[in-house]
Amino acid sequence: MQRKSGVLMHISSLWGDYSCGSFSEEAKEFVDFLSVGGFSYWQVLPFGLVDECNSPYKSYSTFGGNPYFVDLKKLADSGLVTSAELEGSKQKTPYSCEFDRLREERVELLIAASHRVDASLKNKIDEFIDSNKHLSDFCKFMALKKANDDVEWTQWQTEKYDESVEFGWRFIQYEFFEQWKEIKDYANNKGIKIIGDIPIYVSFDSSDVYFNKNLFLMDDNNRLTDVAGVPPDYFAEDGQLWGNPLYNWHAMEKDDFCWWKDRISASLQLFDGVRIDHFRAFESFWAVPGTEKTARNGKWVKGPGMKLINAIKSVAGDSLIIAEDLGDITKEVIELVEESGFPGMRVFQFGFLGGETPHKPHNYVNNSIAYSGTHDNNTLLGYLWETPADIKVDVMNYCSCPPEAWNEKGCEAIIKTIMSSNAGLTIFPVQDLLGYGNDTRLNVPGRAEGNWLYRITKEQLNLIDVQKYNYFNRLYGR
Repeated sequence: MQRKSGVLMHISSLWGDYSCGSFSEEAKEFVDFLSVGGFSYWQVLPFGLVDECNSPYKSYSTFGGNPYFVDLKKLADSGLVTSAELEGSKQKTPYSCEFDRLREERVELLIAASHRVDASLKNKIDEFIDSNKHLSDFCKFMALKKANDDVEWTQWQTEKYDESVEFGWRFIQYEFFEQWKEIKDYANNKGIKIIGDIPIYVSFDSSDVYFNKNLFLMDDNNRLTDVAGVPPDYFAEDGQLWGNPLYNWHAMEKDDFCWWKDRISASLQLFDGVRIDHFRAFESFWAVPGTEKTARNGKWVKGPGMKLINAIKSVAGDSLIIAEDLGDITKEVIELVEESGFPGMRVFQFGFLGGETPHKPHNYVNNSIAYSGTHDNNTLLGYLWETPADIKVDVMNYCSCPPEAWNEKGCEAIIKTIMSSNAGLTIFPVQDLLGYGNDTRLNVPGRAEGNWLYRITKEQLNLIDVQKYNYFNRLYGR
């Protein structure tokens, strides 16, 4: 891999005036920041509509886009959103995503805007959606959900729905993909590539399951026989009970994993590369009986392995595919990642948990993506603050930083150490470039409330010394 670096920040964390980040001019300004800083990649999180806990990893569709990312200013400029609607949508705080308000107001506003499109635009929208079965299914699913008082699909009482609601969702998806294309083209023209994120599993209450029931492990009454999760680990002593449906890999194999190939193809139209979350499940996955309350009593079940990986490669070509090989990793998982040829992940914060590990920078191989932390980790400063004193001394000595200076110089010392490693690509959450503490942490695995809220302001971004990072990128050949 060529030596490059990048920054991890989700779209929702961008600054702006309308309750969460969007595909707005602010997104282009962030691209400008990356370019001036000598970075080559912008990594984001999944683009689907968030769930009731605000997580982008459990959506109504793995193919559909988040309505909250649609830029209202662009619609106002086109006459589809009124000045009064625009003014009424302004946020109350710039420091966190206002998900409760977005859930109550944003989709209704966008559907109202869809009623104002002219015939020419309507034809473009219908042509775009009709050419993509998965998007068409998603829009129909959301209209059906609305007609059934938004309850889970297993409780639906009618299959009739308001076609204007379905078109509203078609309009939303059209605008989402058109606006994002403009942002991605802008980034690519600046030499910035975008890395997306594919959750390993989908939500049970989704168009993915509703229209493809045979591809998931369910009984004849549409009850999940087993659900997804992970065993007890560093993050959670009872494991994590995700609750997602598990794939019926035998059924998927019959058509050469067509659904997965569609998923990868769709993602690579949005991004220049993708990270596949929880890649280890391709080798073996943790199956928890559907009646369990925690993930403790699950079991490992063999996954599809290279059969699925070869199907993915057949549509991915030379695109960057990152294998998220974290968690309970066995020899078999390591061998599968190596056989796939995909770069794995290295996380600095996991490097000092005890013993010699692949997460210490001197062990990074070129074909790997090295992170100071992921969206699930504490920030670097938060990590240093909570690390026991004796280990903190080791960390600082490792990074050639005086242990007593960990609070002022520790984050930068770690970033430079990661940059100087052999890893082909290094990625840093924007909070770590700022040296921010755990009050800006994006997610705490296993905790239902208070996650995914972090937003940066333009003033805070301007506190980052971009010329310093440009120098670091040149100094370490990135």
